[in-house]
Amino acid sequence: MTAPERFDVIVVGAGVAGSLLAGQLGQRGRRVLVLEAGAGGGDPAGEHAAAVRRFLAAPVKVPGSALAPDPWAPSPDVTDLTGLPGGGYRADGHLLQNGPLPYASGYLRVNGGTGTAWTGLTPRMHPEDFRTADLGYGRNWPIGYQDLEPYYRAAELETGVAADTDEQREQVGLPFPDGYRFPHRPTPPSHLDRVVAGRIDGRPARDPGEPGPTTLRVVRTPQARNTTATAEHGPACRGSASCIPVCPTGAKYTPLRTQARWGPGVTLRTGAVVGRVLADAGGRVTGVEYRSRPGPAPATAYADVVVLAAHAIENARLLLASGLANSSDQVGRNLMDHPVLLTWGLMPEQVGPYRGPGSTSGVEGFRFGPARAARAPFRIEIGNWGWVWAAGPPGREVAALLAGAGPAAPGGRGLFGKELRQVVGDRIGRQFALQFELEQSADPANRVTLDHGRPDRLGNPRPVITYDLSDHVKDGMAAAAAVSGQIFALLGAEDHTRYEPGPGQPGWFEHAGRPYAYRGAGHGAGTHVMGSGPADSVVDSWQRCWDHPNLYAVGCGSMPSLGTSNPTLTMAALALRSAEQIHRDLTALHAPATLAAPARPQPAEETPTR
Repeated sequence: MTAPERFDVIVVGAGVAGSLLAGQLGQRGRRVLVLEAGAGGGDPAGEHAAAVRRFLAAPVKVPGSALAPDPWAPSPDVTDLTGLPGGGYRADGHLLQNGPLPYASGYLRVNGGTGTAWTGLTPRMHPEDFRTADLGYGRNWPIGYQDLEPYYRAAELETGVAADTDEQREQVGLPFPDGYRFPHRPTPPSHLDRVVAGRIDGRPARDPGEPGPTTLRVVRTPQARNTTATAEHGPACRGSASCIPVCPTGAKYTPLRTQARWGPGVTLRTGAVVGRVLADAGGRVTGVEYRSRPGPAPATAYADVVVLAAHAIENARLLLASGLANSSDQVGRNLMDHPVLLTWGLMPEQVGPYRGPGSTSGVEGFRFGPARAARAPFRIEIGNWGWVWAAGPPGREVAALLAGAGPAAPGGRGLFGKELRQVVGDRIGRQFALQFELEQSADPANRVTLDHGRPDRLGNPRPVITYDLSDHVKDGMAAAAAVSGQIFALLGAEDHTRYEPGPGQPGWFEHAGRPYAYRGAGHGAGTHVMGSGPADSVVDSWQRCWDHPNLYAVGCGSMPSLGTSNPTLTMAALALRSAEQIHRDLTALHAPATLAAPARPQPAEETPTR
């Protein structure tokens, strides 16, 4: 009979958080098993080449388009959502949805997770973001910016962040230790960034929630993308415009880079779908049950510590399916994302879109300040890829011109030949977009539950998403739209933004008599939220479950607030911090017992003679 597998740590999920944490524990001499539901891991170079080929051949360029379909571990995709003509939406695919509005983000179940197809943007959270309850909404963190700051630096070194310390300190208000420099010099601004900066820098814009104007300034965005080739981080960025879903040169960080540095103590097992976390009667977790696709009965692996690092939604699904960590009734609740309001138009001159990373700079001034108490704060990304996210790829405009549709077709006449080439070149070369990422605060009504009646192909219950936007977020969108109009006026740009119910805008809604539509940023968070005590949170500041001392749930699901920054760097910093605590836990668990020496008997007191 085969002896049961036993490890120091089992990590469920090989994305950014899981890969970093496993690597740190492996360096400390721990035996770690990483179980990844998705495929991959056997031939990184060959898999990368195949992903590039699939992306190039895909008719729709979305984050999942570089992946081979996997019916045993399906990845939720933005194409699973369809808007309905009169408003509302239909949801297909892995996620079941029943909310008033759709959860509009996907994630990847593949080795490396969504970190294989992310944007690569790595801004830090602002110190204000850790205490939103003090500002009148949301939840506070049990730790602050300064507690996480050393781990931000460690995460920036691990992922190879390119940024300018002085610029981030002066324009964003981030504290840094004296003398700190990012691993790479900042990513150069695009031509569009320079044009925008030349017209808006130093100019005022009025936010309806602010008593006074905000000064506009274009600031370069930190990126986990090499600007110089190094032995540690790999080749330099060549300006390819396919960073999502796949960087053809390897200049953008993915978890596969971390996995390549794992020591022999870390074992990766892909195609291993965990269905249940096991615990004994005393509440101590003992291991996990998983299946390697269809076939025999589930396998079991045992460990002293189990770490869930699968994604905010998948972590919640596992905890709920296992009946664990939910004495607070907060597992699955407080689901958050960054709803994104897109605005798009044509500049008066050629600006060179569809070159380089999707965004290289943004406007930071609306991320913080007293106005966030009245409306959701937002960060503005300047989009380098034309209208591709907002209104579709250039081919859609070409098709409209051929058919004589749209404002650029004179008199409804189809265009061909030289005339078509001239009009297409002129219009596509002037495209630009602004991306307003809004903070969504924790709301227990936004949640993940399970549907046991409609399981996946392995028999595991599928996640059910209940999702909506608060008036705080909708008021933030109204403010963002007002700011966008002012920026367009300063740029002298034609505004082509239109929000209409229909197939391409499943996130359409009306607020205060005006239409809006949002996209999902892919920043799922909050489903096993951290807090100061077990009554109203799932994990402590180390991401350790209150109810189970040797079960960790790590990742964006632990975050009590998102702020307006892309969360990957914060997730990485939290994972590195948790790795230190797990190592301390294991050291204490295996410390040799200290036996006290027996007390020496004291001589009996003599009775004096008389």
